[in-house]
Amino acid sequence: MEKEEMQLVDHLTELRKRIIVTFVIFFMALIGAFVFVQDIYQYLVKDLDGKLALLGPGDILWVYMMLAAVVAIAVTIPVAAYQVWKFIKPALKKEEQRATLMFIPGLFFLFIGGISFGYFVLFPLVLSFLLNIAGDQFETFFTAERYFQFMLHLTLPFGFLFEMPAVVMFLTKLGIVNPQKLVKGRKFAYFILIVVSVLITPPDFISDVLVIIPLLVLYEISITLSKIVYRKSKVISTETEAASS
Repeated sequence: MEKEEMQLVDHLTELRKRIIVTFVIFFMALIGAFVFVQDIYQYLVKDLDGKLALLGPGDILWVYMMLAAVVAIAVTIPVAAYQVWKFIKPALKKEEQRATLMFIPGLFFLFIGGISFGYFVLFPLVLSFLLNIAGDQFETFFTAERYFQFMLHLTLPFGFLFEMPAVVMFLTKLGIVNPQKLVKGRKFAYFILIVVSVLITPPDFISDVLVIIPLLVLYEISITLSKIVYRKSKVISTETEAASS
């Protein structure tokens, strides 16, 4: 009993260490991003015809913090993934350790890919659509807070949702999920993804469709990648058993 309690304490201590390291990196990245946040802001508003309005003196600080936080999250994702890998490493076989470690860089690039898709593809389409609806009947007036809040609602979720293929491959490699489970749960997964799409997009049909389609495609890609990883794992397992016998 005492041995089990000691092991639990050791695990909790190790977990706390990993969490602290992750938060330290996040805050360091946040400070670093804040140094260049004005340049980031200028890049994001360079295509606007006029300047964004502020309704209060604290609005610009909120916008800058929001932009710096997104950069900090992007920097922290591979660090957080590595800390998770270090925490579960003792429970993995050597081949699993090597294979799962290779997924970590992919998480960073998929996050950047998701953000880029949201910003360069989805955001201008939805913004243009909504402005066309307004037409000449309304005077368009953007505040910095509302503009960037709208932008992040359409971009940041995709950064996390684009992680789906890497996460599925990682869980398949560990044997937690398999292609059969993913195919069997397709209808439920579709329902969840559709609900998420409706929640993160403006209340119009076009925006919902523009988000739903990529997410469903991502799920199908995840199933395909899971099949590849699953087959390779089976082959390796078979070869290992044959070699040992």
